[in-house]
Parts: sequence; C-alpha cells; structure tokens
Amino acid sequence: MAEPKVPNRRLTKLTVSLGLVVAVVAGSAVGVGTYTFVYAEGASYLTNDPAACANCHIMQPYYDGWQKSTHHAVAVCNDCHAPHDSFFHKYWVKAENGFWHSYAFTTGDFHEPIQIRGSNRRVTEQTCRSCHADVTDMIEHPALAGGQGDPDDRMSCIRCHGTVGHPDFN
Repeated sequence: MAEPKVPNRRLTKLTVSLGLVVAVVAGSAVGVGTYTFVYAEGASYLTNDPAACANCHIMQPYYDGWQKSTHHAVAVCNDCHAPHDSFFHKYWVKAENGFWHSYAFTTGDFHEPIQIRGSNRRVTEQTCRSCHADVTDMIEHPALAGGQGDPDDRMSCIRCHGTVGHPDFN
C-alpha cells in the first residue's frame, strides 16, 4: 500500500505568501480606485449634469463660459462632447476621456490652457453638424460643390465657431 503524499511545506508557504501578496495588491487597487472614484465624484460623470464637468478646477472657466453662452439654453456638455451614434460609443468616449483627464490632472502633464484632443474635436464637429444639419448640409451639398469634394476637405464648424459653447471672457 502506498503512503499518502505529504505536501511540501516550502511549496505550501510559497503558495500562501503569493496568495497574500495578490490579495494585498488587489485590495489596495480596489481601495485606491474606490477612494479616487468617491473623492473625484466619479458617479457624477455618468449623469448629464454640466456641473460635473466643473469638478476639476481647471474646467471652471469653461463651465462659467458655457453658462453665458448661446448654447446654455439648448445644450449641455454631453450634447456637444459625447457621440450620439450609440449608447456604447458614448460611454466608451466618456470612459476614455475620464481616464486621460484623471491621468493628466493627477500627473500635472497637460497643456495650459487645456486643448481639445483630435478624437474629441471630431466628436464635437460631428455633433455640430448633427444639430445644425439644415445649415451644414446646405453649405456642403454636393451640387453646390459641383459634385466634387473629399469628405476630409469639409469645412470645420469649430475652426470658426470654436468659442460658441465656451465664450472667452478673459
């Protein structure tokens, strides 16, 4: 009859130690993440409330500008800065922006005054065109352009009207 194998004590201690380290690291990550989410009022970013954008002090002038803008009565931050093509795309962009905004403001690695990223510029441009389609379609109608024109050569709403949503009061 074969004797039962006795577990190697060294291997058991290593397994327990490794499990403990993983538990501490995972617990710390969850704890820091939860604290950061609560401290930064993370849940507010899931709403449509423009005041959430001013949670970061650097955004206060933009929030103040929006309150004085012509768009104040008809559009909130998400109307211009989040895509409208799908629920998932909207929250993907919001999550990506939240990550990069948190990273930039935590590390202090951002241009001042802040500048819109290319991907966000495209989202904002598309929402301008969506809300103002009656005007933009007429301006860039293929018949007016002689049937010519590359979609990448379209006019940019933001280039000329960049301060509509956030007038510069400085």
